[in-house]
Amino acid sequence: MMPNASRQVVLDEVKLERYRAILASTAIFRGCSAAAIDDLAHRLQVRTRPAETIIVAQDEPGDSMFVIAAGRVKVALFGENGRELTLSELKPGDFFGEMSLLDNRPRSANVVAIDDATLLVLTREAFVAHLKGHPQTAINLLSEMTRRLRRADETIANLALHDVESRLVRTLERLAKEDGEQTDGGLLLRKRPTQQDLANMVGSCRETISRTFTSMIKRGLLVPRGRALVLTRALLDRRAAVPA
Repeated sequence: MMPNASRQVVLDEVKLERYRAILASTAIFRGCSAAAIDDLAHRLQVRTRPAETIIVAQDEPGDSMFVIAAGRVKVALFGENGRELTLSELKPGDFFGEMSLLDNRPRSANVVAIDDATLLVLTREAFVAHLKGHPQTAINLLSEMTRRLRRADETIANLALHDVESRLVRTLERLAKEDGEQTDGGLLLRKRPTQQDLANMVGSCRETISRTFTSMIKRGLLVPRGRALVLTRALLDRRAAVPA
């Protein structure tokens, strides 16, 4: 029994060290002391959710926040007519659920697993206990929430002030800057979302996105490369000339 027990302790410590590294890379914990990260790591719980399942549902009570350890999730609003508006897509190191944690109100949106997801969970009780001893985390949290509020303002303006093509271009450019690279031909988006996913991101329908996408390809503004996509210099130059 002793050798097996020792091996389990080692394995648990390996996992704990990995979780420490993930927490340290998360925006609201970045720059926190090693003692603060260690405190958080010992307070968290670990949960897994399969792809396409709802992790949290809009309007349900919320008493935990989540840090993504593996997989991707999307934050979305669902309309009564079945339409979906994707607010953001989150990857390992990102977090969600902090609003309900702080104001004790229901969840403001749905969060759905895109892939099989592993989540580091901090309950309200654990998080508040951590904040009492580590105020730097609270300062980081305020900074990150301000950044998200600015992003929400941009999303609202985008939906209200720009047509579908403009919204599509802005979305593709943002995705390519997050997960792409500059090439001689333009900005390469390594793995473009499906047209339905793009429709959900820009607040349109798949048919409209399909027509817009086809038109932009014919005009030489977009160049498909298998599952990748090049935003050409012509498109980027035209985008740069338009006020934000």
